[in-house]
Amino acid sequence: MADQRQAHEKQAEREKQAVPKQARRRPKLTGRAAVLALVVCALVAALAYPMRQFIAQRSQIAQQRAAQQQAQQQVDELRRERARWEDPAYVEAQARQRLHYGFPGDVPFNSVLPTPTATASPSAQQQAAAQPWYQSLLGSLDSADSADRTTQPGR
Repeated sequence: MADQRQAHEKQAEREKQAVPKQARRRPKLTGRAAVLALVVCALVAALAYPMRQFIAQRSQIAQQRAAQQQAQQQVDELRRERARWEDPAYVEAQARQRLHYGFPGDVPFNSVLPTPTATASPSAQQQAAAQPWYQSLLGSLDSADSADRTTQPGR
């Protein structure tokens, strides 16, 4: 019994000296967590370059597909244009329109639209409308006389 008592006292003394579980703190970073973090970082570093290459190649593939579709549309348009040029009526219409050709007996003509003068600005027209007719007549005679002097340097 004495042995039991001594063992019991030693146990009680150990409990007094022992820190409660709540007071004991475990370290935040254990050895296992550190190894796991190192492995994850190594995987990320090892996969970063291939992933970047994969994404770049996917974008190049998308660009090439878009270029292919555009080229196919252009080929289709050129085929339609070629089919139009194989029609004799279309060729005749284009010759008349672009080259001003005509059949024997036809009288082709071109109408030429007059070009607007650069000197007739809206403000000049408004000023001319505000003046009496005789002043605008004298002004036009003066401008014609000065233009005649500049075109004939021998005078």
